[in-house]
Amino acid sequence: AYQILVSSSEKNARKGDSDIWNSGKIASDSSNNILFAGKKLESYNELYWRVKIWTNQGDSAFSEVNYWKMTMLDASEWSAKWIGLDTFSKTDAPYRQQTRLAARYLRKEAEISKDIRNATAYISGLGLYQLYINEKKIGDEVLTPGPTDYNNDVPYNTYDVTQILKKGANGIGVILGNGRFFNMRDFRGKPDPITQMSHINYGFPRMAMQIRLEYTDGSIGYISSDASWKVTDEGPIRANNEYDGEEYDARKELYGWTKPGYDDVKWTAASLVAPPRGKLFSQLNENIRIKETLSPKNIYKTNKGTYMLDMGQNMVGWIRMRVRAKAGDTIRMVLAERLKNKDTLYIANLREAKVTDTYVAKGKGLEIWQPSFTYHGFQYVEVSGLSTQPSATDFEGQVVYDDVPTIGQFHTSNATINQIYNNAYWSIRGNYRGIPTDCPQRDERVAWLGDRLMSSYGESFIFDNSRLYAKWMADARSAQKENGSLPNIIPAYWINDTDNVTYPSAFIIIPEMLRKQFGDENTYRNYYPEMKKWVLYMWNTYKQEDLVLRDSYGDWCVAPEEGTNTIWTNDPKRTTDVDCWHPPITTTALP
Repeated sequence: AYQILVSSSEKNARKGDSDIWNSGKIASDSSNNILFAGKKLESYNELYWRVKIWTNQGDSAFSEVNYWKMTMLDASEWSAKWIGLDTFSKTDAPYRQQTRLAARYLRKEAEISKDIRNATAYISGLGLYQLYINEKKIGDEVLTPGPTDYNNDVPYNTYDVTQILKKGANGIGVILGNGRFFNMRDFRGKPDPITQMSHINYGFPRMAMQIRLEYTDGSIGYISSDASWKVTDEGPIRANNEYDGEEYDARKELYGWTKPGYDDVKWTAASLVAPPRGKLFSQLNENIRIKETLSPKNIYKTNKGTYMLDMGQNMVGWIRMRVRAKAGDTIRMVLAERLKNKDTLYIANLREAKVTDTYVAKGKGLEIWQPSFTYHGFQYVEVSGLSTQPSATDFEGQVVYDDVPTIGQFHTSNATINQIYNNAYWSIRGNYRGIPTDCPQRDERVAWLGDRLMSSYGESFIFDNSRLYAKWMADARSAQKENGSLPNIIPAYWINDTDNVTYPSAFIIIPEMLRKQFGDENTYRNYYPEMKKWVLYMWNTYKQEDLVLRDSYGDWCVAPEEGTNTIWTNDPKRTTDVDCWHPPITTTALP
């Protein structure tokens, strides 16, 4: 049994005064997804809670007092304006097929005249952002916020900055990267010639941020993004692209730009830009973090004079580099999963992705750098431009993925089975990026619904992926068309609508996985009307007698004897390009 106690203050919680909610003793073995049923909550409420549990023997115990704070419950509470730099410089190439665009640096100085009791920052930086206050980076996440279709939903993150802001002058800075907001490829309105799919471009990067200040005298103040902010694209991040990598010129670093008193006379006024079409929402799923670090297992000089790193493991993330070099020396790192031969990377599987991180040295002693707005899938790294022989300690692989807890392990007495599991473990977590992507290395990195039909269930024994998949199903609901149809890729960064049975059925299967594995009844119940709408659309549109015969990707995995580069089979006896679907799924009912 359990009892949930929620109070309006820590003092009340510690003395047992549950003035917000007392669930009473509930005879149940449920331990998660218990819906709040107390007093109506308002924006910015601070709540303190604890749980009492009983065993089947009658023994009981209390948890520690825990805390949460309500975010904004009404979009009208946003006072921030969307700002950015709605143009590009001569070194950019926003309309080239392989686009190129520098990061945007935005800053504001704010004078605070009162003592602060609490300060909370709410920020949406698209496609990606880093927030700094008084020279301190806020949060330890990377590649934030999580990706969505920004025409439907726009995530924002929340940070407690009470200890960072101070009475007096403060400096606030935001760096905007491109992420999936500014397109990585521009085909001039035509489909990608390789995939025959069109790509979505939402425009130049932009941000909205407001900091809510609660003063000790009870009054409220705000620091918000508006036309008074300054902006430049002449910082060190000269280009950033998830497919192609990042270019960083350390000679252009902006020393002290996030502290008060910085000379920004050469910066321009920030542009007031159009907000994204989607609605703002508070991101609930985990952001990405650096979860592990690896040292190179081997480093050697190639016959080309470059250096090859072997990380010993196919990983997702980037390389943190330590280097001593002359000003202007250009170090390039090309990252790939395999070797063609001892001295050459195998990059044919990457298609058009350049996968190259470039660092231009400032020539001032030891320099340490890693990219901010890109990532790679790789095991091998070819490094060029070094003037001295490096050692393995000069490089560190930083493994990044959604900050989901690992909740299960698997081990047998068979080494082959253990290696298969280990491969799966690295592959699964390497594709957790706020969406479950299909690959982390080539010029794709999108979330195909069909890829996770059943694998999401297997993954749930290893990781607590409940919030990731609940978020992805929210993306799917937002992507559904008025007639009930669903695309194959969500978010729809690539346009792929084939109305097949298999891939969109993830919208039926994954909510059931969440209910079965995590007790998440809410996702299933909330999305049931849309789930039913898709089923009825497919049935009414494509039924043939008592079957729906409609699919496009039945031959994605072919027999190995046809070759590792073959996608669709050429053997008519193996063709499975039509799926059969029987209507009883339409009778699914909630208890």
